[in-house]
Amino acid sequence: MRVLLFGTYDTSTHPRVATIAEGLRARGFEVAECNAPLGLDTAARVDMLARPWRAPALLLRLARRWATLARAARRMPAPDVVLVGYLGHFDVHLARLVFRRVPVVLDHLVGASDTARDRRLDGGPRQALLAMIDAAALRAADVVVVDTEEHLDALPGRHQSRAVVVPVGAPSAWYAVARPAAGGDAPGPLRVVFYGLYTPLQGAPVIGAALARIAGVPIEVTMVGSGQDAAETRTAAAANHAVRWLDWVPAAELPALVASHHVCLGIFGTGTRRCGSCRTRFSRVPPPGARS
Repeated sequence: MRVLLFGTYDTSTHPRVATIAEGLRARGFEVAECNAPLGLDTAARVDMLARPWRAPALLLRLARRWATLARAARRMPAPDVVLVGYLGHFDVHLARLVFRRVPVVLDHLVGASDTARDRRLDGGPRQALLAMIDAAALRAADVVVVDTEEHLDALPGRHQSRAVVVPVGAPSAWYAVARPAAGGDAPGPLRVVFYGLYTPLQGAPVIGAALARIAGVPIEVTMVGSGQDAAETRTAAAANHAVRWLDWVPAAELPALVASHHVCLGIFGTGTRRCGSCRTRFSRVPPPGARS
């Protein structure tokens, strides 16, 4: 079976689709890609919700990428299934137009309205608009993919029968760099790492407060990433001068960085949502034999 990954996704910032592709290939599917990255991460898209006058720039950029995708799709062999990558709330409509007789699968993961709530853009016309975008995307897909049973239950009832749960997991590169289970670690202090986008869901300020409380304790901590709660996290951890802060690590280098630590921190947010993508990734990434 030929599966075509389609859309404006960017695997360097959202590796979810690359992990799915790896899994499909490992199970014998023929996987091709028709991809034109939009060049905007989740934070930039949410920023446009906060400042709607910037929306025309998004639409213009999207139109250009769509033209590229449509031209490329015409030159490719016909697929048996089209899989629209994460953040494909608009791309799924183009896929439906270009591949009229082919089943279209939307990797919905979480809704745009859920993302906005996580970024504290609740209520008002923006939330209503995003709910409409979510609903239209779900209607356009033949199959909807989410990352947890909780997100499956959160889908409107009429779409749940067409939905499947695919946990995010981690690509093989994460396991390839794992440290030996025993005997391969040099003596020294406990090494702890956190990486993320510093969204409210991740609860990074809780980590910052904890770092302040262990100031002076021989624990090496590396904090990777930037985002909405990064400044608050740094302020909370200000008393601990031993923390290493990295705004960015290339995706190809991140597995080795994480594997060089004993503990990888996960999710500390207190909201009602559960982040399967973060929870799964953080629970599976630490190398074998990691201390807890």
